[in-house]
Amino acid sequence: MTPPVALTVAGSDSGGGAGVQADLKTFAAHRVFGTSVLTALTAQNTVGVRAIERVPPGFVAAQLDAVLDDLPVRAVKTGMLASAATVAVVAGYAGRLPNLVVDPVLVSSTGQRLFDDDAARAYLDVLFPHASVVTPNAREAALLAGRTVSTVDEAVAAAERLAKTGVRCVVVKGGHLDGGADAVDVVWHAGAVELLRAPWVDTPNNHGTGCTFAAATAARLAHGEALPDALRAAKSYVHRALAGSAGWRLGTGHGPLSWEVS
Repeated sequence: MTPPVALTVAGSDSGGGAGVQADLKTFAAHRVFGTSVLTALTAQNTVGVRAIERVPPGFVAAQLDAVLDDLPVRAVKTGMLASAATVAVVAGYAGRLPNLVVDPVLVSSTGQRLFDDDAARAYLDVLFPHASVVTPNAREAALLAGRTVSTVDEAVAAAERLAKTGVRCVVVKGGHLDGGADAVDVVWHAGAVELLRAPWVDTPNNHGTGCTFAAATAARLAHGEALPDALRAAKSYVHRALAGSAGWRLGTGHGPLSWEVS
């Protein structure tokens, strides 16, 4: 059977653990044909980001046109957009981007800033209102909501604030939350809150967890799953990926996740 098509609009990770590279691996693991639009090139590895070159917004648009004019994209995941101008370009295509999963990649897992000064505001004003779901981690949710996010209750409050942008669903990813023995993701959807829980995996190999969660969600949506089911399945997939690579020794910093056919 012809596989469904998903699109990632994100930056490249030269170390292979996050960004477009992680998204395409995740799409393939979910039996989805992956397409891509590059928004930035990064020189990075498991230790950190050394340099960033942003793709001109006009060339981002050219890539979007090339993919969308030819391929039947059924779900879209955005990652690192890097600049307000690129956020605006992507928002301009919102009517052609079904099942839009927005992962507002603003800070790397090692703490490096990955955006210009106006990008965070652009997410809130022009892109979030078009998204089916947004998936900030705790650090990004704190920056976007303008409040501290270190506990589950604070993540719920941040999700409720971000929902006021008009987005249908907000997931505050819990890798940095104080969730006890579990990794807890806070889901706000249609006015209700659900907590997605999975046992904490004690491993340094957690580079790309956010990308993988958002890409797995998009892949499930491309297969026609309902959003709540897609989010639960994505949570389970990330847990298995973390457990599968817990003992790997790739690089000297935060290593990548494993991947498997879902």
